[in-house]
Parts: sequence; C-alpha cells; structure tokens
Amino acid sequence: MTKKILLSVFLLPAAMAFAQQYGGMWIPTELNEKEMKDLGMKISAKDIFNTQKPSIKDAVVQFNGGCTAEIISPKGLLLTNHHCGFGQIQAHSTVQNDLLSNGFWAKNTDGELPNPGVKVDFIVDIKEVTNQVLEGTDNLTEPELTKKINKNIEVYKNSQKIESYQSIMIKPMYYGNKYYAYTIETYKDIRLVGAPPQSIGKFGSDSDNWVWPRHTGDFSMFRIYAGKDNKPAEYSKDNVPYVPKHYLPVSIKDKNENDFTFVFGFPGKTTEYLPAVAVEKIVKDIDPARIAVRDVALKTLDEKMRVDNETRIKYASKYASVANYWKKWIGEVEGLKKSNAVEKKVMYEGSLVAKNPEIKTTLDQLNKLYNDQAPYALNNAYYTEVVKNAETLKLAGDYYDFVAAVEAGRMDEKELSKLKTKLTSFYKDYSAELDAKVTAKLLALYTNKTAPQFLPAGFSKYKDENANIPVVEDMSKNSIITGRTAVNGAALTTDIDKAFSNQDKLIKTLKKDPIYQLYVSMKETYGKTADPQYTSLQAKIDALQKKFMAQQMATDKDRKFFPDANSTLRVTYGKVKGSTPRDAVSYGYQTHLAGVMEKYIPGDYEFDVPKKLIELYNKKDFGIYKDKTGDVPVGFTATNHTTGGNSGSPALDANGNLVGLNFDRQWEGTMSDINYDPRFSRNIMVDTKYILFIIEKFADSKWLVDEMKVIK
Repeated sequence: MTKKILLSVFLLPAAMAFAQQYGGMWIPTELNEKEMKDLGMKISAKDIFNTQKPSIKDAVVQFNGGCTAEIISPKGLLLTNHHCGFGQIQAHSTVQNDLLSNGFWAKNTDGELPNPGVKVDFIVDIKEVTNQVLEGTDNLTEPELTKKINKNIEVYKNSQKIESYQSIMIKPMYYGNKYYAYTIETYKDIRLVGAPPQSIGKFGSDSDNWVWPRHTGDFSMFRIYAGKDNKPAEYSKDNVPYVPKHYLPVSIKDKNENDFTFVFGFPGKTTEYLPAVAVEKIVKDIDPARIAVRDVALKTLDEKMRVDNETRIKYASKYASVANYWKKWIGEVEGLKKSNAVEKKVMYEGSLVAKNPEIKTTLDQLNKLYNDQAPYALNNAYYTEVVKNAETLKLAGDYYDFVAAVEAGRMDEKELSKLKTKLTSFYKDYSAELDAKVTAKLLALYTNKTAPQFLPAGFSKYKDENANIPVVEDMSKNSIITGRTAVNGAALTTDIDKAFSNQDKLIKTLKKDPIYQLYVSMKETYGKTADPQYTSLQAKIDALQKKFMAQQMATDKDRKFFPDANSTLRVTYGKVKGSTPRDAVSYGYQTHLAGVMEKYIPGDYEFDVPKKLIELYNKKDFGIYKDKTGDVPVGFTATNHTTGGNSGSPALDANGNLVGLNFDRQWEGTMSDINYDPRFSRNIMVDTKYILFIIEKFADSKWLVDEMKVIK
C-alpha cells in the first residue's frame, strides 16, 4: 500500500508533487510565495493581497453570501457564474418574458435590473487574533470555554474602529486552534447586466453537472452601484457605477498544459483532517443516505418539469440546487473509494502514532465515539434530508417555529414581518400538488430506511409509496399550510396578511392541521430518540478533533497545513492540466465550441443550442476569440483545489490576469473536500475567450467588452 501511494506522488511533475500532494486553500496573508513562483507565478504575493495599496483582493467579492464574483472593469462590472445569478435571473422571469430561456442583455446602464436584497462583500483586511480570542481560556472546559471565547470576540470587535458600512467577522481555523478577524465592506445595490440563455449558461444541465468534458457557458454579469461618494448605499436610482480600487484585466491568450494558474475566492467547507473512521462512515452510511433521498425528490420533480413550462420555471432554481450536491455526493463516494482514502488515512495515522504515541489515545477515543454515534448519525442524515426536500414538511417546520415563538413571547412585529416575507417568497415557487407526491414518496423511503426505534408510533403505514400518494394528497388538500384550505378567510399562499390577521385562530388551526401534525410527530420523535445523542456525541468528537488537529500540526513537521475551508477568502494554485481518471480514459485540458455542436440535440431540455450560436459556428464567425486550433475554447481544467463557494471565482494566470471563471469540479475528484488526490482532482473553468465571444458575437453587447482591459 505504501509503495502505491508513494508511486502515485512520484509520477507527478516534481514541483507539483510537493506543492499539491494534499491540495491547499491558503489564507491570502500566509501565501508560500516561493512555492507559487516555482510553479510559474510572475507576480508577488503583495500583488495578490495588500492593505497598503490596490491589489487583486480588491477585485474579488463574495457574491450574495454563497458564491464568488470579480470586478472586470473600472465601472464596477461584475462577473460570476450563471448558476450563482440564477435566482436573480429567475426572479425577473415570467412565462411571457422568460429570461431563463431567452437570456438578458442590458443595452446600456439604464437597462440594468435591480435585485433587492442582493449584496457583495469585500475583504478589507485579515488579521490573526488567536491570542486575543483565547486569552484566559487555559484549562477551561465547555460550556465555560465557549462563553469566554465569545466574550473575547465581542471585546475585540468593540475595540476596532470601523465605518458604518463595514463589519468584523472572526472565524476559527484548524478546529479552533487559531482565530482570524476579517474586516468586511458590504455593497447592497447590485444590478443584473447580462446573462446568456440557459441553453448556453446551463448547457448540459444535470447530465453534465460535475462532469468533464464540459461545454457550459456558466457566467452572468452584474454591476455594483454606489452612492456618489463611491461608498456603499441602499438602492437608489441616483446611485452610480462603483469605481473599484482594482479590476482584473481579461486575457484571451491561448492556454497551454502546465501553465500556472491560481483561483481566488470563498470556498465553503472542507474536512481534510478527519480521522479514517469518519471518512469510512461518510462512504458507507452518510452520503448514500443523502443520495437516496434526493434521488427520489429529483425524479419526481423532473417528471413534471419536463411536461409543464410553468413548473419548470417555478422549480428551475430549486431543482438545480437539490441536484447539485446529489451528484456531488455520488462522485465523492466513488472518488474516495478509487483514491483509497480510508486506507491512506489509516496509514497516515500510523505514521503519526509512530512519531507521537499519545496520538493513539486520541484516535482510539475518536474511533469509539464515531462508532457509538453511527446509528444516530444515519438517522440524522435521513431525517434532515427528508424534511429539507419534502417542501411541505419544510413549510410545516416554519409554522412550527412560528407557533413556538408566539407561545414563548418571542414573535415581535419585526420577526413576524420577516417570516411573512420568507413565506411569501417560498409560496411563489411552490406547487402543493407536486410536492404532495414528493412528500408521499419520501415518507415511504424514510419509513423503509429508518430503524423502528427512530420512527413515530404507527409510522409503518407509510411504507408503500403508491398507497401514500392519495393519502398525502388528501392531507395536502385539507391543509392551510399548503394554501389549499383557508384560514381567517384567506389562503396563506395568496393573502398572507389576512391569513395571519387572527393569530390565535391561526395557531389553533395549525395545531389541527394534518401536515402540521405529521411534521410534529416526526420532529418530536427525532428530538427524543436521535438528536440529543447525536449532538452530545458530536460535541465530544469536535473537542477531540481540535486536539487531533493540534497533534497533527505539532507532529508532522514535513507537512504544510492549511485550514479547512469555511467561506473565508482563500487562494489555491496549480497548473492547467488534463487527467487520466480511469484505465484507458484520458481527458484533455480544453474543450471547444465544436464539442457543443457534437452534443447538440434539437429541442432537448439539456442539450439544445440557440440558433444564432449555430449560425456563428457554421460561419466560423469567431472574431479574435479563436485559439490555435481555429475554434473557440469553451472550458478548461486545472489542478486548483476548489469546492462549493468557489463558484464564480476568478481563475488567474501567472501575471494576475483573468483567464477563466471557476464553476465546477471534475466528478472523479469531488472527494477533494475530504481527500485531495492530485491524480483526479480538477477544477473546471469557463474560458474567458468563450465568455467574451458570447458577449460580443452572440449577445451583440460589445459595449461591455469595451469597458474591459483585454489582454490579447
């Protein structure tokens, strides 16, 4: 086994083997500049992150709390993924004006569309504050430890002088062994500028999601607006385009294999330092449970979406969201098996114990805790996924929380207004009849996959999904939660203010509601039989994981550790590269427009192609955007270590120019959240040549290209 692992590393180019054996998502204030330059970087670490003068970090933002975006013009033009802007494109779409299908391109700034509630966050500064946060915590145990840390965090925040539009966020790293403070600047007037039609921006849809070769033009464009002083301001027609400290030049130079590249963004969550036993549970129990639930939900939604346009538009964003991690988990399981992740971790743990025998005690305790937790963790996976993906149960959960808040005296007018806004938005894209089928099928799955001790009394009646469908449909028809029955003379789906006008009557009606009662039976049973045990054991695991992390860092002096991703700003770097994920299967690093045409299926939900794009291809009207092959490059892969949250991140070349837009990972390497393997782990990016080709040639929006600094 050892020989196999070492051989897989030695077969890599020497520079990459050292740099990327474990991947890396590095805090931008702690970059290994020498290593990056050894791999080919031409700029300095100070050009990437600098608080004293403009740097690349001033062009990179967190987009609406979940994705990344980057500024590509001196007028605040923002580039992110189509799937990151999907919710905003959908919000502006109707059956009569379907921007999802037709695309949208403003002809000038006056035509750009506002998006209430959307924001972008700049990182102004990053400081390590471990000493301040952990001051006075020696020898403290829970819950006193958490209380003291929280108090220290508040003391630190209050000691900092910031602007009214700024905030400070403090995040733990290395499982709480270190802490970092982030000064954040938030802009709230973000307008939609342009988006290709789904047939480009989502080409390949679910079939190609997480898959390479890829031919998706996954991009959309927004613009940041500011007050006339260039500072953050609430939306106003008087606001003006934001003038950035730095914006990214856009390179349309050809790419070559082994070119240096780095990705700058906000990766969401990784767990690279888990013990072997935890990875084993993920492979055998947790991921398969999550996959099974979403498989049922997606198939049921898809059947309806394919034959009904109104449902397709309503559920487009939600379906994509559910499908995203469903497919990711499938690839993750296969990748963890293929890369022998559990065996590799067992061997690594053995090497640690050989250097530091105290680690064996920690690992023995972790093994016992994970095995004790296993049945509760499995129930947690099924329960949370069922309640999340059966939207009617998810709604019932919101009303359950409302009742609890009212009865506890916590529901003031502000909270009530927030709840009504949330529910109104939810109902806009909700089909009670469709979700009754989803719920019926998921109840059958939950009943059949859950150990009897975790099920409510009498729940065995839900074992047959075919028998469930008329039963749940009847419950749905007689429920005020679904909006199919009125309360206070109104349906919650159409007049929420009137439905809430008499709260006492609303609450009494809710408590008799069949959907509400179903949810309560599930929640209360889970709360008694699984959640306390799962949560208690997880707290012990977390405490030991912190110790295990510290022991790894203290013991393995040859390994350079990076903190797990936690939605904070990170840099990852690597090389443009293809891959050989399976025997006799070899992937090149670049795809082209010819591949779009090869996949083209007229009228297909996933692989249709706009008529104009076909015409441009047939005429070979590529302008300056063709590469040395004579075709337009569409996507490319590299060895950058990315994850969710890196969607929309800029992929930059050795000189800091934008060369691609990160949007996905290769399916065989999605296990990189847990176990980065340089043989399989590839991030997927839209080529800037394709982005600019679509903007100029397809969308006739050269005015946007003219804003940019294009490197030819």
